[in-house]
Amino acid sequence: MPTYFLAVSYLGTKYAGFQIQENSLTIQGVVEKVLYTYLQEEIKLTGSSRTDAGVHAFINYFHFSTERLLNDKMVYNLNAMCPSDICIKNISRVSDQAHSRFDATSRVYNYYITNQKNPFLTDRAWFFPYPMNKELLEAAAMVMMGQHDFTSFAKKNSQVKTHICTIMKCMWEETEYGWKFTVEGNRFLRGMVRGLVATMVKVGREKLTMAEFEKVFESKDNTLADFTAPAHGLFLEKVTYPYPVNGILE
Repeated sequence: MPTYFLAVSYLGTKYAGFQIQENSLTIQGVVEKVLYTYLQEEIKLTGSSRTDAGVHAFINYFHFSTERLLNDKMVYNLNAMCPSDICIKNISRVSDQAHSRFDATSRVYNYYITNQKNPFLTDRAWFFPYPMNKELLEAAAMVMMGQHDFTSFAKKNSQVKTHICTIMKCMWEETEYGWKFTVEGNRFLRGMVRGLVATMVKVGREKLTMAEFEKVFESKDNTLADFTAPAHGLFLEKVTYPYPVNGILE
């Protein structure tokens, strides 16, 4: 059966997360309902990354299969049916064996912190009006590079077989509004990025020494990490695949 990737962008503020949940408003639930209304066919979506409640995405992917022949005009029609905080970016025909989650080679997340009160960033950045030491933030980020066990930065009940992840990029930048944290990895655990951010912020505030931070990392004990970074500062920026998913359909 023909398989398609559906690229979606969304503001996660009012959603209980990306993946469908019983009796909760989710991105997957909304998109499945829209697809059913348009195609008059029950469509089961599989997502590439399960963002938590309140987390946003510049792009995320679903895959699904259907015998229907789809085309690019469908994107316009689906968007007319989606709420304003969800956008269908494109639909791509891929191989019948393609899998949006397992085929992804990397994912990039950005976390935004603002040090100034700004009504336009209220649900898109963590308001944290305190100075931080950039050198210490950068030093903490470098510790994350490479392949490691990230048990310390995974929330309980992650339901994964392994906590090993490979981090290819991990960096802090000062911005016009405050700070931007960027991390790229082959996979991420539940709550991992927010755990990294909140714990590194303690380093940047000099409330946690580098030696203490490394001890948290090596302990494989998530009770020592800080998970207080709010969801609304987190964005899934990019998902990379070994084949094109640019949405060109005939």
